[in-house]
Amino acid sequence: MSASIFMIISAFGFSVMGLLVKLASLRGFPVFEIIAARAGVSLILSYWDIKRSQVSAFGYNKKILFLRGFLGFLALLAVYTSLTLLPLAEATIIQYLHPLFTAILAWHFLNETISKNTMLCLLLAILGLLIIAQPQSLGAQKITTTAVLIALFGAVMSGGAYTTVRYLSRTEHPSVIILYFPLICLPSTIILGWQDFIMPVGSDWIILFLIGVFTQIGQIGLTRGIALVAAGKAVALSYIQVVFAAILGITVLGETLSLSTIIGSAFVISGLIVNHWSISKLDSLQR
Repeated sequence: MSASIFMIISAFGFSVMGLLVKLASLRGFPVFEIIAARAGVSLILSYWDIKRSQVSAFGYNKKILFLRGFLGFLALLAVYTSLTLLPLAEATIIQYLHPLFTAILAWHFLNETISKNTMLCLLLAILGLLIIAQPQSLGAQKITTTAVLIALFGAVMSGGAYTTVRYLSRTEHPSVIILYFPLICLPSTIILGWQDFIMPVGSDWIILFLIGVFTQIGQIGLTRGIALVAAGKAVALSYIQVVFAAILGITVLGETLSLSTIIGSAFVISGLIVNHWSISKLDSLQR
């Protein structure tokens, strides 16, 4: 499959994950427990895939693998927290500044070029995000500065994590890269938040389990997509998650899209189209 397909699969997985995180938070589960549940499922699935693929579980570049897991943990903590504070669509699209940081970090550390179309995509996305972050000027519900900053911190950490994924994809198996995520997340969340954990009841178990499953789907699509093309271009493709998140927020949570979100999303999606056209043109020239 192409990088585009993998990134769309990743976007769908992460958007469903976001919905499930919202549902879990509405049922009173703290962020650390939600992350622990997600990490536990991911640990089992990643290790199973590693055994099936018969590769070394701990990889070769352990320092960068550990860094990937640590940055991913910080990103996940911020993203999940922002999902509890913001509507699903707004939380998703603010967090989607991460392609900007991915492109910049990959350019600085991996010597990857940033094409004009990718920069245009990112600039349109930033403009859209600025509109969404100032909703009161368009008559929408107030979004707190703290919530926006938490989402932005998640974007920065995600950019760092995705850059390490691109670097590691040269030598490491995708499941090994993914494995280090729960290896860092699970003990960290248990140590930091176990005193606030609550016992799941009934369908709570299903929601927590599916958070792990759909996050794993998102991670696999993301890791394989980034391995196929430059990190900045690949991650920018996943802006389609904004559309998925808006649909799920409206149909499942009964959320409404503000005018600022609609206008801002239009800029973001326009950037996605420009970036996708650039990649498609490049692919056709290379054939």
